[in-house]
Amino acid sequence: MQQAVVDAGRPLPQLTDPLEVELQVSAFVGPFADNEELWEVVVRHLREVPSRRSAALLTALARLLPGRPGQWAGEAAKEQREPRWDLDQLRFGECWIGDRSIDAGYLALLCSYAYGDESHAMVFMIDEISGSLTRHAFLTRRVDEALERLKQQMRLELISAEAAHWLLSRSYDRFERRPGLGASIDVHHTRLVARRRIGLALN
Repeated sequence: MQQAVVDAGRPLPQLTDPLEVELQVSAFVGPFADNEELWEVVVRHLREVPSRRSAALLTALARLLPGRPGQWAGEAAKEQREPRWDLDQLRFGECWIGDRSIDAGYLALLCSYAYGDESHAMVFMIDEISGSLTRHAFLTRRVDEALERLKQQMRLELISAEAAHWLLSRSYDRFERRPGLGASIDVHHTRLVARRRIGLALN
């Protein structure tokens, strides 16, 4: 497993898009994100074998892994060269909420972000009937188009980034306690991307 994780980081040094870095790392790291024993071994290996791949993977893990593994990766990343992309340039934009809990049983949230001039959004469908679980979560670079499509389906209201991500935090807490409750594959693949934004918004 250790070697599989290291090998999965091979494309990272060549990437220039920080969002693509987040998506790739979230997809392959997500299933093992809470395995501290694994990350202790992986981080030690990457620290002992400095390279562009090690530096890139450690930098990404430091931003996306929760808890102590993220801290370990951050300390190890300081000893190596910074990659060409910068995940710390993430900025928050507008957040919108649509409430269909009475007639359809769900809330919709669209939260927008940007790296420099490149905007993106995450759209979440939260199942209010099943205890506010996130059923769908997808990421799009066509922010205006996604917003317009939601407006055609429901009445949207602006909501603060902190309030939107507090709702998401509550929903993801429940999802992570019971990850087998029918969430789409996109929820699993983008979980660490969403969790990073939740953490930044609430802190």
